[in-house]
Amino acid sequence: MATKSGKSGSGVRALKVRVKTAGKRSLSSKLWLERQLNDPYVARAKREGYRSRAAFKLTEIDDKAHFLKKGARVVDLGAAPGGWSQVAAKRVGAPEKGKVVGIDILPMEPVPGVTFEVMDFLDASAPEKLKAMLGGEADVVLSDMAANATGHARTDHLKIMALVELAADFAREVLAPGGAFLSKVLQGGTEASLLAGLKRDFASVKHIKPPASRADSAELYLLATGFRGGAKP
Repeated sequence: MATKSGKSGSGVRALKVRVKTAGKRSLSSKLWLERQLNDPYVARAKREGYRSRAAFKLTEIDDKAHFLKKGARVVDLGAAPGGWSQVAAKRVGAPEKGKVVGIDILPMEPVPGVTFEVMDFLDASAPEKLKAMLGGEADVVLSDMAANATGHARTDHLKIMALVELAADFAREVLAPGGAFLSKVLQGGTEASLLAGLKRDFASVKHIKPPASRADSAELYLLATGFRGGAKP
């Protein structure tokens, strides 16, 4: 591993980490590792004890929208490795005041204040199980899920948007009136039906790109608040 020095606007010399290409390391792996090593959010997550840089995306979105209220009941879909669950638990005061339930098809190390279960949200029994675990309907449904990438941009976009549609349907099943749904989406078409359905069932629907979301990424977040209740897709 080598470093390259540069200058910041403050006049302080900054070090940019460059990774030498090892014999078994692909160029894409090398570039990914360089980006991780030079990402200030990755370093900050380590310092502050968060499991992923994604924790700051939720923090920044909620700093503006204020939907993670003390005492709220929250579902975190695709919760592993737990960064969003950590933020949600802190903001709603779980477990003393609020309640956070995380589910994923992958296991996750325990998060203080969070109830976790290995579960597929697409299982027909999942909505009722979640409401039982929460002790009632949810106030917030979070989804930072992304479908496995194929490398083909159009295919990957369609896959993630299909996943968002399914997450939105799940949210309609478990949310209390007035509730909120936050999900990762990608820029670029095929969202008309999704947006129409959300605008029908929620009082407000908006796109947000938090500062922690990399500028070169097509990633956006879709926030729907003020669930009207009882609406079905």
